[in-house]
Amino acid sequence: MTTAPPDAPRTRHTVLFVCVHNAGRSQMAAGYLQHLAGDRVEVLSAGSKPGHEINPVAVAAMAEEGIDIASNTPKVLTEEAVRSSDVVITMGCGDACPYFPGTRYEDWALEDPAGQGIEAVRPIRDEIRARVEALIASLDG
Repeated sequence: MTTAPPDAPRTRHTVLFVCVHNAGRSQMAAGYLQHLAGDRVEVLSAGSKPGHEINPVAVAAMAEEGIDIASNTPKVLTEEAVRSSDVVITMGCGDACPYFPGTRYEDWALEDPAGQGIEAVRPIRDEIRARVEALIASLDG
């Protein structure tokens, strides 16, 4: 068995966040992962039925954390995005996400921020941050 030398570069993981509209939960999660992990992780997000714009309350909630997701746009979930990802995190998109053996899948049961005010979205945002921090720890470990 061959092991990499201690100074060898780490493998860069690709993480895909998927929700229905790619306008709230998945965008917040992608924003956190990009902010907290930087270039150590390639971050993708998509929706099974993407909306037309990012939820403005999700944008405001993330801005409170110093993370700007305002210029993001919802993207459609593609088989290629799933195939190229090491980790796929789903958030309420059901069976819309294709399955590929060898890919790590997690389903994060999170309330949908759509149609909710900032007071209701903040706890969702905070739960997403905690889960993203745990995800980073598992990738680094």
